[in-house]
Amino acid sequence: MAKYIVRNIKDVEPVPCPCGSSTRIITHNDTDVANLHVTHIQDSKKHYHKGCTEYYYILEGGGKMELDDDLVDLEPGVAILIPPGVLHRGYGDFRALILGVPAWDPNDEFFAE
Repeated sequence: MAKYIVRNIKDVEPVPCPCGSSTRIITHNDTDVANLHVTHIQDSKKHYHKGCTEYYYILEGGGKMELDDDLVDLEPGVAILIPPGVLHRGYGDFRALILGVPAWDPNDEFFAE
């Protein structure tokens, strides 16, 4: 087994997700340390994670991010750190590079009612 992973985004098929469409370049199947996704978000469902801290970096487009009771404007170059327990959702039309630490696990996604 190699000591590293090299993967090109063009070789990864996007998958539907509650946030829109996610290209999951590095996942928890590769390592439990962190994940690396590029996600196209238009209208995501408000949710939180109990164990995963997410780092969003807006690559293109724009919109808004709800973070608990706050609303943040999004444009390319904006970075957001979302600790565990913070309810969040994005809407508009944007692509974000998302780093999850530890690696995002589908069992660690809880939706607001």
